[in-house]
Amino acid sequence: MKTESAGNDTKISVRDKILLTAHDLFYSTGFRATGVDTLIKASKVTKVTFYRHFPSKSLLILAYLQYRHEIWIGWFESTLRRHLEEGEIPSDALSATLYEWFVSPEFHGCAFINASAEAKSEDIESEIKEICRNHKCETKKIIASLTKIADERVVSEIMLLIDGAIIHAQMGIDTSTVITSLAPGLERLTGK
Repeated sequence: MKTESAGNDTKISVRDKILLTAHDLFYSTGFRATGVDTLIKASKVTKVTFYRHFPSKSLLILAYLQYRHEIWIGWFESTLRRHLEEGEIPSDALSATLYEWFVSPEFHGCAFINASAEAKSEDIESEIKEICRNHKCETKKIIASLTKIADERVVSEIMLLIDGAIIHAQMGIDTSTVITSLAPGLERLTGK
């Protein structure tokens, strides 16, 4: 999954430049490890400009999570749909979609699992966790809709398997091993 880069040559607004820089840094190293001075330097903006667009780091974290949600959910839906339209059964389509994500050089796990783990250190913990829960709910809805699985319990179990696979891939376990381990559970749940 490719995201727009803050350093590309296309004209983007200063706000978007800051947001894209924050996305890259927050997603790769976490928001606790990324200070405002680092964001300002990497964005190549002044402190005044930074705070004009994002009066606090908390507001930038929330904007980052919303942006990440939009790009990831769009990618996930279109990739899963493509695999299903190519005739793959739901379990194989889900596995193939995740495999594509896990092997991408930009993969650093699930931004929402990572953010939930870091949320306790922020004064906006409840807002962060709400965005993360909403992200997982929308992911579940996409899975249910595209795979035609009507049983909410089954889709919830699929989500747990997927989240476990994400964490294993993030820990550096071989991607093929993760997907091979995930596949039987998905097959049992989807009935295919």
